[in-house]
Amino acid sequence: MLIQDVMSRAVKSVSPETSLQEVASLMCLQRFSSIPVIDSQGILTGVIAERDILKFLFPDIKDLMESPSAINFQALEQDYRKIFSMTAAELMSKQVISVTPDYPLLKAVAVMARHNFRRIPVTQEGVLVGMVSMGDIHRATFIKSFSGSPQLTETA
Repeated sequence: MLIQDVMSRAVKSVSPETSLQEVASLMCLQRFSSIPVIDSQGILTGVIAERDILKFLFPDIKDLMESPSAINFQALEQDYRKIFSMTAAELMSKQVISVTPDYPLLKAVAVMARHNFRRIPVTQEGVLVGMVSMGDIHRATFIKSFSGSPQLTETA
């Protein structure tokens, strides 16, 4: 089975100029853990993940370990609000890992597991053509393995 057999083709994306407030709203409303960032030609230029945004809300682990009582969590929340004026381009990961539509499904799972991804962009010659999630892969492999729904029996 190939990625093209299970990928979602209707993909929500943002431009590099999209405000982080809009990105965060889209993530919350659509329950996305990451969103691809594409330019005007549809070229995948980056991915912005929840962790890219949320890292501003949490103290640095080194600071937390050295002096947890000295951290001003209220100030961190204020700083978090300030990032909403930033753009997707300012926080996105520019080193994007993607797969192609003809990529083997289980090989994609290995890539996703190695990088701890739940979703991965699908590109063809740099253009975003879809996304595939662990849920998509799970559904596809289940359906293929069982060719229909399992038999359920009713008990009294």
